[in-house]
Amino acid sequence: MSTQFLRRFFNPSSIAVIGASEKPDSLGGQVIRNLQDGGFRGRICAVNPKGYDAVLGVDCVSRPSQLPQAPDLAVICSPLATVPKVLSQLGERKVRAALVLSGGSDLDDLRGGSIRQRLLKVARSTGIRVLGPECMGMIVPGARLNASYSSHSVPRGKVAYLGQSGMLANAMIDWATGKGIGFSHLVTVGDSVDVLLPDLLDYINQSTPAQSILLHLERVQDAQHLMTAVRDASRNHLVLAIKSGRTPASDMSGLPPTPGIANRDQVFDAAFARAGVVRVNDSDDLFDALETLSRMKPLRGDRLAIVANGLGPAMLAIDKLLNAGGRLAEFTPATQKVLRDQDLDLSKPGENPVDLGGNATPERFVTALDAVANDPGVDAVLVVHAPTRLAPSALTAERLIEHRRAFKRNLLTSWMGFEQAAGARKLCHDAGIPTYLSPEKAVKAFMHMVDYQRVQALLQETPPSLPFTTTAASREASHRLIQQALEEGRESLLHSETSQVLEAYGLPVAAGRYVRTAEEARQVSAELQGPFALKVVHDGNCRPFRYRQHPHKISAGLLQDLVDPEQVATGLERLADRVAEKFPGFTIAEYCLQPMQRGKHSMQLCAGITRDPVFGPVIVFGIGGYKVNILADRQVALPPLNMSLAADMIGRTHAVRLIRAHSSDPKRDEQHLCRLLVTLSQVATDLPRLRGLEINPLLLNRDGMLAVDFALDLGPPARFAIMPYPEELREWVQLSNGWDVEVRPIRAEDAPLITAFHRRLSEQSIRFRYFHNKADLSQRDLSTLAHINYDRQMAFIAERLREDGDKEMLGVVRVWNDPDNIRTEFSIIIRDDLQGLGIGKLLMSKMIGYCRRVGTLEMYGKIMVDNHPMRALIKHLGFRQKFNMEEQVVDAVLRLNEPESDWQRHRLERPPE
Repeated sequence: MSTQFLRRFFNPSSIAVIGASEKPDSLGGQVIRNLQDGGFRGRICAVNPKGYDAVLGVDCVSRPSQLPQAPDLAVICSPLATVPKVLSQLGERKVRAALVLSGGSDLDDLRGGSIRQRLLKVARSTGIRVLGPECMGMIVPGARLNASYSSHSVPRGKVAYLGQSGMLANAMIDWATGKGIGFSHLVTVGDSVDVLLPDLLDYINQSTPAQSILLHLERVQDAQHLMTAVRDASRNHLVLAIKSGRTPASDMSGLPPTPGIANRDQVFDAAFARAGVVRVNDSDDLFDALETLSRMKPLRGDRLAIVANGLGPAMLAIDKLLNAGGRLAEFTPATQKVLRDQDLDLSKPGENPVDLGGNATPERFVTALDAVANDPGVDAVLVVHAPTRLAPSALTAERLIEHRRAFKRNLLTSWMGFEQAAGARKLCHDAGIPTYLSPEKAVKAFMHMVDYQRVQALLQETPPSLPFTTTAASREASHRLIQQALEEGRESLLHSETSQVLEAYGLPVAAGRYVRTAEEARQVSAELQGPFALKVVHDGNCRPFRYRQHPHKISAGLLQDLVDPEQVATGLERLADRVAEKFPGFTIAEYCLQPMQRGKHSMQLCAGITRDPVFGPVIVFGIGGYKVNILADRQVALPPLNMSLAADMIGRTHAVRLIRAHSSDPKRDEQHLCRLLVTLSQVATDLPRLRGLEINPLLLNRDGMLAVDFALDLGPPARFAIMPYPEELREWVQLSNGWDVEVRPIRAEDAPLITAFHRRLSEQSIRFRYFHNKADLSQRDLSTLAHINYDRQMAFIAERLREDGDKEMLGVVRVWNDPDNIRTEFSIIIRDDLQGLGIGKLLMSKMIGYCRRVGTLEMYGKIMVDNHPMRALIKHLGFRQKFNMEEQVVDAVLRLNEPESDWQRHRLERPPE
């Protein structure tokens, strides 16, 4: 999976259409007509076994082997059963890109082998890239390319549409044309066996002028590849996504449910938010959101003011806003005074919404907006207008457009009605003001903007320092417990073993003793202070997220309020008899005896780790306990987490509202919970064989947190959707001056270190690194430098612990890999006062070794001519140097690994982009 040969799909100079004829229902014939109607400038050939001389005016041959030259792109429209053979013939002809429009329900028909597997085998053996089967084709209006079966012409624009359904793409074209939206690229992958959506996303992100990207997803084949591509794209483009198959009834993936999560769609929500993507719920919302986000200035918050010529429409907007989690703006006293003095608000003078009344003239709208849209407590203003004789919609729209430069806040409009409102909507659309059919749709679009600001802020935020660091000892102790369980053939840890894992990571666990007999229980309880809870641990209740059908009933394996040793011993015997009666096949491993946890006004919560079949490990959090439907408040997030991401996750729960309402110190409690979730994220990263971990109930009270009950099960090694922090790359070295220095990968929490490091650099060092003077680093700079994607970037820093206990950064080396791991560009900077200690050689050597291990072929960089120390270092490390006349720099190149294919060799022959 890569961008190999994708240029031939998007910008071919010649095309062969396989299976084309002049029959009215010929798929290949439709493709040729679209190519001709679109004005394709290159050569077009047809292939049809019936031996036509020409098809629709283009030359035709009987077999691919007879083509006069290998085309850049082949479009296959022949019957599905013939496609593997045709693809093999094209591969022999050295064709490098093929669109397969053919499709059917028998892709996995095993007679003669699965067609899908045969196609993939041919693609791998010949090197041909295959997009399809069942794709709609490729449309690039800027290149006059319409190699598809679409029945519409597509206007040129700056929106790229990448989807998985050809029929939905056809509908998108029609909708977009009606709204005046053009496309830079439009492509669907269908049931593609080779080129996948993330590959196309990488190409669009790297090589095209698209400003916005619309994604349609039905299924995800490689979550890590998708998340890497989407996170990269969303830093440079507005990315909107729509996902079909949101409910169990419409989910055609056939994958098992995610333990502990009522609906897997929650995980997709978390993934999109983590990638900086705005998710919309339906196709109609897609273009409303696009119109809003592409036309509005960035928001400062979620406070909306509403100005309307009637209270009824305004109240509809308010209901939608508050139900969606938005806020109604509160006006400043100055704004309230203006509204009252000029008698602008008829219903509740000086308050939001502003009801101008049914006799409001266009001038009255402008006066009200002049006050409201300049209020510092307002982030955006929604104008809701119903047509009246005194204020026709078009005339009111004209007045707003004339005065809009005076309005400091974003303006949204809803012109209600049809006949009169249509003209007003067109005027606003042409003027670049977002406009909507109804107040509710306008509010939904506004909330998409709020969501976009939130997810982009999370994508670029530099979080506070980590509250803890794991140790090799804690990881090793947990690995030993897991390995022992696996060697014994167990798929879960015992309650006592799970307790040890939690304690190894510093998580507070309720004091408990583990016993196996009634006599042992009697003796142990005599040493403790009751009352007690006694839980039986057997094969059936060591697994997390196994909930009873009736959650209000206490678990049958638990007894509470046992007051003395005799009751404890008798209770153990009762539990043993109950298990023998109800679960005769289960083996009892142990009993957990704990003092009852009461009397501190504790809140019961639930937190843990589950594993999704698509996105891998997922962190869960929400209300807990035995007597409630805990799934109703469950929120999810993809690891790795930092304190900011954990706070965002907690803030979406009902539990946090209860904490803020009833806790004596809500900030303290929220900090405790954030640390817990970040710790669980680290547990998931450190223990890849961990499949699920549930802490329920987790008690939160004035004394802190306490894990009372828990379960942990095991599975095959996990693959994370977002590559976690590479802990294994940390190492300690000693410099020539005797300093002990840690060399480690950078992390998002290092922003303060980077800021302090940058302040100690000279102007010359900054110029050598950035090629211009950069006195200060912006928030976006810090996010880019600290919050990297380990799948495609790496940065190693050297840091030391000073005598005062604070850490300081000595130097940093970075690389940026292209998506195909062909080349990586490096940069390095060392603090001025520390040059000559060997830090540069240390960091560069570590990075070169890392890039060699991950298979990168070539490392390159650009060095200023007068940066003599750097030129001497890279010469010592074996780099080739060449003066670049055009850019007036020295190009430095080091071959790391040898190419294994002609395509890789071809890429290396081209200069870096």
